[in-house]
Amino acid sequence: MPAPQLSAADFLSALHNLLPSGRVWPRESDATQSKALAGLTGEFADNTARGAALVADAFPPTTSELLPEWEETLGLPDPCAGEQPTIAARVAQVIARFIGAGGQSIPFLIAYAASLGFVITITESAPFRMGVSGMGDALGGSEWFFVWTVHAPLDTFTQFIAGRSVAGDPLFDSGNAVLECEMQAVRPAHTILQFQYS
Repeated sequence: MPAPQLSAADFLSALHNLLPSGRVWPRESDATQSKALAGLTGEFADNTARGAALVADAFPPTTSELLPEWEETLGLPDPCAGEQPTIAARVAQVIARFIGAGGQSIPFLIAYAASLGFVITITESAPFRMGVSGMGDALGGSEWFFVWTVHAPLDTFTQFIAGRSVAGDPLFDSGNAVLECEMQAVRPAHTILQFQYS
């Protein structure tokens, strides 16, 4: 059930209904008492609308006013977002941190990157082994068991989105710095990440 949308006129009517009856309690719109009550009802309507918006604002994907509180709760902003991240980038980072706790698998890292707005794949490496590795495979020692290669587009583009972006956000932005920083922060501790862009 959606939250009720009450206008200033609805509140004025409710206040009139709460007044005692009698000639000293006029309800005409041009009466001084009605004008005084009308001065209050705009604030009541605004508070009701803000209270209804709080329900949507309480969830990370639809937050706007509570974004600073979400960031503080999740240890953001951090250097990964850059010096002046857009609102959409900040929201994406909040969502990623909110839902991204506890995974160390490749599917987890791929999903984590997707929540930040990046489409990636990850391949695991292994040292060269006779009879198993093919011609052209890289040589290397046992440390190659822990090397994961993150494959991503050369540039990941983000666009200004009406309703999500705000004045001052760029119309068009690109880059993978956030991807690299965030992936290094959440990778399993024993792994070494390489980034390969195409």
